[in-house]
Amino acid sequence: MQHQQLPLAGRTALVTGVSRRRGIGFAVARTLATLGASIVIHHYRPHDLDQPWGGDDLDAVRAELTAALTPSARFADVSADLSDATTIPGLLQQAAAMTGRLDILVCNHAKSGDDGSILDMTPERLDAFWQVNTRSTLLLTAGFAQTRAGAQSEARRPGERIGGGRPYPAPTGRVFWMTSGQQLGPMRGEVAYATSKAALAGVTATVAAELLELGIVLNTINPGPVNTGYLDAETTDRPLDEIEQHLASTPFGRVGRPDDPAALIGWLATQDWIVGQVITSDGGFTLA
Repeated sequence: MQHQQLPLAGRTALVTGVSRRRGIGFAVARTLATLGASIVIHHYRPHDLDQPWGGDDLDAVRAELTAALTPSARFADVSADLSDATTIPGLLQQAAAMTGRLDILVCNHAKSGDDGSILDMTPERLDAFWQVNTRSTLLLTAGFAQTRAGAQSEARRPGERIGGGRPYPAPTGRVFWMTSGQQLGPMRGEVAYATSKAALAGVTATVAAELLELGIVLNTINPGPVNTGYLDAETTDRPLDEIEQHLASTPFGRVGRPDDPAALIGWLATQDWIVGQVITSDGGFTLA
C-alpha cells in the first residue's frame, strides 16, 4: 500500500527553475515530493528580479516544499546561472550528493523576456536564449546520462548506437524537458525564445532514442499557456486582449495552472511505456 501511495519513495529528483511559488517548477517539485521523492531544486533569482512579475521569497519557497516532503525524504536547493556552462557539472554533483543518487531530472528552467521580432534579432540575443534554454538543457541531460553510461571509449559516428545494458527491467532514470508549443502556432515577438525551445522539441526523438540505450526515459512537455504571473494585468509583459478573446472560445475558458503540467509530469514519472514524446497539455487551447 505504501508503495502505491508513494511510488517515488527512495528516489531523488532535481527540478531546475524553481524560484517562485507561482511557477511550474515549484508545482512540479511539490508534486514529486508528495509522491515520495527527495527534492533538489535549482534557482537563479536574478532572472526573476528582471521580469515584470518579479522575484519571490526563497525562504517561503523552501518552507513550502519542505512541508510537502514525505517522511525520510530530503530537500536541498542550489543557485546557479545556467548561462554559464561551467556551473552544470557542479549542479548535478550537488544534487546527487544529497542522497547519493539522482533518478529524475526536470529541466524546467528558462530565459524569458528581452526578446523581439525577427527584425530585432541580434547574435547576442539569440545566443542568450540558446545558452539558457537549449544548451544548458542538453548539457544537463548529457551529464545525467553519463552517470549511467560508464566508460565510453570514443565518440559515436552518425547512426551508431550507444552501447548499453538492455534489456532493462525498469527505467534507470527519467528526464523531462519543457517547451511551449512553438510548432503549433506563431509566437510573435518571441523569436529567440521560440527558437531555443523549438530546438528541444525537434531533437526529443533523437536524444530519447540514445538515452533509451541506457535505460533512461525522456519526454518533453508542452504545457501550453500557463499563468505564472505573466498573464496578470498588473505584471504582464504582453497585450492580453487577444488572449482573453480566445479564452472565451476554449472548452474550459481558462489558461493552464502550474498544477496542470505538474500532474502530468508526476504521472509520467511513475510510468514506463511512454518514451520520446512531445506531449501537449493545454486543455484544448490550440484546438479551439
